[in-house]
Amino acid sequence: MNAKRIANQYHATFEGARQVDEDGNEFWFARDLAPLLDYQQWRNFMQVIDKARQACEKSGRAVADHFADISKMVDIGSGAQREVADVRLSRYACYLIVQNGDPSKPVIANGQTYFAMQARRQELNDDEKFARLSEDEKRLAIRNELAEHNKQLAAAAKDAGVDTPLDYAIFQDHGYKGLYGGMGAKDIHARKGLKKSEKILDHMGSTELAANLFRATQAEEKLKRDNISGKQRANQAHFEVGQKVRQTIQELGGTMPENLPVPKQSVKQIESAKKKLDKQK
Repeated sequence: MNAKRIANQYHATFEGARQVDEDGNEFWFARDLAPLLDYQQWRNFMQVIDKARQACEKSGRAVADHFADISKMVDIGSGAQREVADVRLSRYACYLIVQNGDPSKPVIANGQTYFAMQARRQELNDDEKFARLSEDEKRLAIRNELAEHNKQLAAAAKDAGVDTPLDYAIFQDHGYKGLYGGMGAKDIHARKGLKKSEKILDHMGSTELAANLFRATQAEEKLKRDNISGKQRANQAHFEVGQKVRQTIQELGGTMPENLPVPKQSVKQIESAKKKLDKQK
């Protein structure tokens, strides 16, 4: 399925079912969303919602803000009605539901990357300050955010059994290989023409950094959500996440990360220049 068809499908799927309350807040009804995601049995869809609630709680967000249990009356024919349980969902809740859905369903498999990336894109678009940043400022902002998420990813990996520094280096390499079409950290380092002491993340443009940020955040979520245990399973999960991000970039017509240009200045140089400028003010 090409990028345009995916975009059209998911716009119709999610935005078509969107509702707005009298205060202007958008929401979705779970019973409307279930058949759109190929869940015909309500009890099966509720299992996905329960997983999504758990993921919401683990992310540190208030579950009640995104999943509101309600009841409503529905027609059952001949003018009769009965009360049924439903759940009022936020956009973030819909994202979590797709992430926790059955990947064997095509609508879920495509949506797991597409909807997550759309949510991330919307977050960035909503941030007017970020939109006004120069390319160097964007690089610095994303690099700092990636540093924080790498700490969280390292903690999640340790919980999964990735214990030693060598174990973690191998774990990280699997993520890179998935995202970069088989290229590990050393391969990427060599392709960028970097010195031994230089870090590859400091020599990425904002687009490449954003792809790696998405890889890191989704790998962390997958390790926690699927309760992954063992080095091999953790490595494979990281590889699959990287591979999925790469697939999405390809479907959206983007440039593969290994083919993106290497900036002239490193993030460290940008950071140093910024500090000097701040001192002069």
